[in-house]
Amino acid sequence: MSTLSGEDQIIKPLFTEIKSALEIGSGTGQHAVYFAEQLPHLKWQCSDQPVYLPGIKTRLDHAALTNTPTPIELDLFKNSWPTSAIDAIFSANAVHIMPWSGVEILFDAAGKTLQKNGHLVLYGPFNYNGSYSSESNARFDQWLKQQHPESAIRDFEAIDKLATEAGLTLQNDYPMPANNRILHWIKE
Repeated sequence: MSTLSGEDQIIKPLFTEIKSALEIGSGTGQHAVYFAEQLPHLKWQCSDQPVYLPGIKTRLDHAALTNTPTPIELDLFKNSWPTSAIDAIFSANAVHIMPWSGVEILFDAAGKTLQKNGHLVLYGPFNYNGSYSSESNARFDQWLKQQHPESAIRDFEAIDKLATEAGLTLQNDYPMPANNRILHWIKE
């Protein structure tokens, strides 16, 4: 895999000095394998719900990288966050799937878990000023809500407010392909 839709052009420079990253909702483990290969100094800790852990572990075992430890269970609603300070938290395509209460927990936990100057990086579609950024995002949001009524493309302003309340300051909002964004905050 040469790139992840251009994510590497943004994330690699952000994580150059980072020693450890926790990925929320690792899914298939594709980000872990890609970024652990590209940034061998970085320990990339996958996490997800129990049902996804065997698939992630299989992918990590196949890649045989030394900087991807065994994936851990992380359930936002069970207060199962790691207890040690983390340099960075990364999540791709997860905040629009989880209920709003999960998004609130994610930001609160990030504010408590990230060490000073720690990074929170989210990838996915976002609305701005209550409007969709594209017709395809409007259709996607409708589909999400049909799958689960609490899923939705989140409004940037609402999640940035959560970030501010958690002690995080927006550093950049990067446009990405397919009407996605990378949002980057730092804990001051």
